[in-house]
Amino acid sequence: MGVRRLYVEKKPGFDVEAGGLLRELAGNLGISGLEGVRILQRYDTEGIPPVDYEKARILVFSEPPVDEIHDEAFPLADDEKAIAVSFLPGQYDQRADSAAQCIQLISLGDRPSVSVARIICLRGAISDADLDRIRHHVVNPVETHLVSMEKPATLQTVYPVPADVAVAHGFCAWNTEGLSAFVDEMGFAMSVEDLQFCQQYFRTEEKRDPTITELRMIDTYWSDHCRHTTFLTEIDSVSFPGGPVGTRIEEIWNLYLQTREEVHAGKRKPICLMDLATLGMKALRRKGILDNLDESEEINACSIVVKADVEGRSEEWLVMFKNETHNHPTEIEPFGGAATCLGGAIRDPLSGRSYVYQAMRVTGGGDPTLPFSSTLPGKLPQRVIATSAAHGYSSYGNQIGLATGQVSEVYHPGYVAKRMEIGAVVGAAPRGNVCRLRPDEGDIVILLGGRTGRDGCGGATGSSKEHTEESLASCGAEVQKGNPPTERKIQRLFRDPQVTRLIKRCNDFGAGGISVAIGELADGLDINLDAVPKKYEGLDGTELAISESQERMAVVVAPDSAAPFVEAARRENLEAVKVAVVTSENRLRMRWRGKTIVDVSRAFLDTNGVSQHAAIAVEEPDPGLSPFDRAPEGLGGHGPSLEEKWRTNLARLNVCSQKGLVERFDSTIGSGTVLMPFGGLHQMTPAEGMVAKLPVLSGQTNTGTVMSFGFNPDISSWSPFHGAVYSVAESLARLVACGGDPRQARLTFQEYFEKLGKDPARWGKPLSALLGAFWAQLSLGVAAIGGKDSMSGTFRDMNVPPTLVSFALAPMDIRQAVSPEFKQPGSTVVLLPVQRDSVGLPELDALGRTFDAVHRAMEGGHVLAASAVRFGGIAGAVSVMAFGNRIGLRMPDAFPETRLFCPDPGALILELPAGRAPDEVLKGIPLVVLGETLNEAVLQIGSLRMPLAGLESAWTETLETI
Repeated sequence: MGVRRLYVEKKPGFDVEAGGLLRELAGNLGISGLEGVRILQRYDTEGIPPVDYEKARILVFSEPPVDEIHDEAFPLADDEKAIAVSFLPGQYDQRADSAAQCIQLISLGDRPSVSVARIICLRGAISDADLDRIRHHVVNPVETHLVSMEKPATLQTVYPVPADVAVAHGFCAWNTEGLSAFVDEMGFAMSVEDLQFCQQYFRTEEKRDPTITELRMIDTYWSDHCRHTTFLTEIDSVSFPGGPVGTRIEEIWNLYLQTREEVHAGKRKPICLMDLATLGMKALRRKGILDNLDESEEINACSIVVKADVEGRSEEWLVMFKNETHNHPTEIEPFGGAATCLGGAIRDPLSGRSYVYQAMRVTGGGDPTLPFSSTLPGKLPQRVIATSAAHGYSSYGNQIGLATGQVSEVYHPGYVAKRMEIGAVVGAAPRGNVCRLRPDEGDIVILLGGRTGRDGCGGATGSSKEHTEESLASCGAEVQKGNPPTERKIQRLFRDPQVTRLIKRCNDFGAGGISVAIGELADGLDINLDAVPKKYEGLDGTELAISESQERMAVVVAPDSAAPFVEAARRENLEAVKVAVVTSENRLRMRWRGKTIVDVSRAFLDTNGVSQHAAIAVEEPDPGLSPFDRAPEGLGGHGPSLEEKWRTNLARLNVCSQKGLVERFDSTIGSGTVLMPFGGLHQMTPAEGMVAKLPVLSGQTNTGTVMSFGFNPDISSWSPFHGAVYSVAESLARLVACGGDPRQARLTFQEYFEKLGKDPARWGKPLSALLGAFWAQLSLGVAAIGGKDSMSGTFRDMNVPPTLVSFALAPMDIRQAVSPEFKQPGSTVVLLPVQRDSVGLPELDALGRTFDAVHRAMEGGHVLAASAVRFGGIAGAVSVMAFGNRIGLRMPDAFPETRLFCPDPGALILELPAGRAPDEVLKGIPLVVLGETLNEAVLQIGSLRMPLAGLESAWTETLETI
């Protein structure tokens, strides 16, 4: 049974992918002579019996109704040229893996070898220069390469035997210059000062030179990604400008210092960004506001206790939610980076033994409509990143069977420096299914799930680094490859309470691989790297220790629970292997080939390296650039008519429809989704958040969760302090608009900033943002119980906008959910504006009262529809509210254009049924009557009548071609 080759090609009419590539190459890349494109999947196989091969041809490799099958060779016309593209060696290829598994199900024998390549046939007058451009476009060197058209003699690979792990001989004696050269040689994220700290430890405590594995492992442990080095840097001094905003920020800084004294009660806690980020939660908990917080030593995800109504019975459930970024991987390999962003987000609540049932995707990018010719050297085109990342995230979610309830992409020129890719997920499980116990000496650590490869080596440290033009080529090994079917099996396994109750503690494999995932489970561990299942041979001990291969879990069980756990995993077709033992000695040891290659004290690891210090300078924002006091570009002055401005506003990147993007994602799988991503008879009004019922295995429930987000990069770029305050306000406004109770809401933040270095002004941006978020939490009585920080948003002299995204979640009765589309003619439409002070900050006490009043009105059934006022201002909000059911609105013409088109995060627009005065429904809340809904598809502003069809066309066409 030698190598057999098969080509599979879609029949005409089904070749949608080929048609899309033709349009992309001809239109966006400008290959004018290109007349046609064909795409074939090439399968090379070995080790399949002939009878099984014939079955596989039509059952595994192809679908005969839509595919043409070519054995050994395929027809190629004289005017066609073909190129073959395949994943790099060592990269996980899901198509090949799935094919091999399916064939094994047919044969019930040994697993065959399968190799896959993508053949692209190009027809037309294509020059050699054009062909080179096409090759460059379809091959991302981080993950793929061109391969030969010749058939190999065998698919068997002979892997080199890895050398023993080296010792860094002489390390303890190196001077500063030697250490600096070593940092460059090894590509460490550690500083020279960190290595000097390591020198001191190994010289005085271990009295030996470290191994390369130990240094790689320490570099991973102390990376910004794993140990939040930036957020734990001690703040030595803070200076504030004398302007009105700087004075206000200084007031909040003093409030923080005062609150620290009350919360820490004399304990010595360093002043740092991490303390500031978590202090709001601690202060509110002291006041008894966080009565449903689920606390434990595990830090997998935000966790709250919810009373669920299941078949009329009250049950305690744990609801867990988490936000995760993969900015760095998605920038250099969009499909895999975005896919594993979702996979990583799922793994955190999953490792908490909850079932993940809904996801949200929030991303930030540059303008995807710009031509490819505007792409910066060393970068992928923004259009390629946007579309490939959407494909990766949706592919993962759709395969694992996870409903994606909300998808939103935010555009800002700063995200050309590095993309923002956030996945946020919600999981839940009955509280009685989850046990959290401290590991005891002799307990067993089991590695569950996927095998280990080279993918992801160095990801934790790489994501902490500033990017350059060479990053695309040099960081390929840092990008993990997701395996959604394996994670789906783990989800199934962890839904079994008989399994989860065996688990004392669990950690997912993300950044840092074994060294962190297992290393964090207990203070004393003896890890056997020889027992780790591998994707292929040839991995050395260092690679096994730090590989971030996905879809793996580390679980701690008692010795007598190990066998039942392994057997339960086997029934789900999951590998489960004992790889470590908990010891009483507070040391982390790793053995490979029978030799100890890591042996360090836990106390040393827990220092997180040399203590970092920073001086911070807060800067005053330019009052002339305030986004609240001037109309967006092109929408002010006396130029175009109001109707033209209205259409221009709807066509703006951050206002226009993203329905084509959203429809790539499955929002209904699992039958738990309550609010569709687009509402109304015509499904044209985007929802303000996502609502789903709890994933009960049997019976019915009306208990669910609502989740929303808030962020405006234009406000944050002007003032990070204002940006954070309004992020919190907007996330809560959108949660309230969906029917959520603001008093039950819990927050989690995503911080994303430029590389800070030693620049006090750069440090002032995250400090200002966290102070704004701190003030908003205390003023609104809503705590952030989790978050994620990323400080690597720099490319050359470009930086991402100061970013603090607020995610809000609350339990709710799903029967109280409200959608944003207008429901009926004759209703009264009102605006609940945000009251601002002299420096543009919201009156948060008043805003809190507004949210409470709206929620009470919703509970009484007095609100038909609700929408938050975001990028497009009032004009954008009422337009999309009208699109869903094509119910129009009559408004007076007394609104200034800055009011119509400017953002107003935190403000709400409500549709109230006729028959009751708005002041009666919303007692004591300042409001403005915007108008009355019409039984006509038109927006009427005074005497101006604008048909909804024309406005909808302007709203949908901007990103239609993307």
